[in-house]
Amino acid sequence: MYAENILAIDNGTQSVRAIVFDPRGNLLAKQQVFLPPYSSPVPGWIEQDPVVFWNAVCEACQGLWSQGIVSKESIVAVALTTQRATVINLDKEGNPLRPAILWMDQRRAEGLQPVGGLWGLAFKVSGASKTVAYLQAEAEANWIRTNEKAVWEKTYKYVFLSGYLTYLLTEKFIDSIGCQVGYMPFDYKRQAWGKKWDWKWKAVPMPREYLLDLVPPGSMLGEITSQASQATGIPAGLPLIAAAADKACEVIGSGCLEPHIGGLSYGTAATINTTHKKYVEVIPLIPPYPAAVPNRYTLEIQIYRGYWMVDWFKREFGLQEKRLANERGIPTEDLFDNLVQSVPPGSEGLILQPYWSPGLKMPGPEAKGSIIGFTDVHTRAHLYRAILEGIAYALRDGADRTTRRSGVNIQELRVAGGGSQSNAALQLTADIFNLPVARPHIYEASGLGAAIDAAVGMGIHPSFEAAVADMTRVGEWFEPIPENHKIYDDYYRNIYLKMYDKLNPLYGAIHRISRGGIS
Repeated sequence: MYAENILAIDNGTQSVRAIVFDPRGNLLAKQQVFLPPYSSPVPGWIEQDPVVFWNAVCEACQGLWSQGIVSKESIVAVALTTQRATVINLDKEGNPLRPAILWMDQRRAEGLQPVGGLWGLAFKVSGASKTVAYLQAEAEANWIRTNEKAVWEKTYKYVFLSGYLTYLLTEKFIDSIGCQVGYMPFDYKRQAWGKKWDWKWKAVPMPREYLLDLVPPGSMLGEITSQASQATGIPAGLPLIAAAADKACEVIGSGCLEPHIGGLSYGTAATINTTHKKYVEVIPLIPPYPAAVPNRYTLEIQIYRGYWMVDWFKREFGLQEKRLANERGIPTEDLFDNLVQSVPPGSEGLILQPYWSPGLKMPGPEAKGSIIGFTDVHTRAHLYRAILEGIAYALRDGADRTTRRSGVNIQELRVAGGGSQSNAALQLTADIFNLPVARPHIYEASGLGAAIDAAVGMGIHPSFEAAVADMTRVGEWFEPIPENHKIYDDYYRNIYLKMYDKLNPLYGAIHRISRGGIS
């Protein structure tokens, strides 16, 4: 049997999937293992034993082989993609020194010395001092270094989750450039660790030897060791090909290789991404991330808890739909789509701004979520539709910013992630953006993106352009409805875009009072 299939391991926030793809991008087999709940020893802290991730990888792979759908002999290579910005301290043997700090963690390293010298002066003159101070406080490395000094001093390597799993698979301290998303002294423009004079070494100080060697997506990271083979069932000696972080893989797995195609991710965090050859900061000092393609950038605007709000609604207000779906044996999403469609576009004036967990610049860190326009006609169906519309408004705002900064108009959209399974969500997205929206041919877009990296790395396809063309395709199109867009455009321009500036003083007061300040 000629080996040409690819095993993609996708370690997301909620589960680990082991997936086999053929060279045409068809999903041949899949095994999913759900991760146990993370721990929160202090409110806002989000941690997980790193071994949990490895055990889930092993269980998913072993479960895949036990299905008997694909043979191990048909696999030519392995690719790994993981959740972003989850960090782990390792000793010389690759053992974790403390629980992993997950990307949703909200701890902050307060009271740090500001970046000084010429860099400090430059930031002061440019008005960037607050931004740099925010980045310093958000950096997990700064928190560990100042609060757990013994752990920091014992650290041999400070890695992302991708680097940890790569070590367990290959016994090499190495990672993909495409996985470097987080608070590290990484030069996003050069896509390499910062040079010694880079300001990031002052903002996030650490020994250079703490960091891993890096290779571009599509390059070989190492071979599956006999020990990893015994644990996972993956044949020893198979090459592990560098992929990228899950969002970057999802972008190319959705077919968004050119900058005029926008990739929307309707997951725990909702994002809009575009792939560019040119380095562009959509928000000053917030860099574009490495793409899953060498020497390209993923421009991104993120709504931190985007589709988490959808899950929140379903948990708090959707018990009736869940019960009926179970009784009728139909997908729950069908009933929630019915709920959306029972309300007209614009939710009869109920407008939501989805800043439940704000970011650095869009919006500012003091922002809160808001819903305005309540009247006695509004029901929970209106609220649900307003949530979906509010997320789409925020992403359209991100798309507009991206277009202004890059000079490239977004002409069509691909939507992946859990929310992409809702026809109602995709239709209202098309209406709000006034653009055609497509769902990829398979749900596992991030796994497919990792497989594309491996396919190019192994020479199965001669280029990323050829691989994306051959391995991705559209599942279903949603065209904008002109009369709906007219309503949405009016709400977006005349109300939504003005909400933040109008409400920001109140957000600041809430922030101050809730923290014990004096109004």
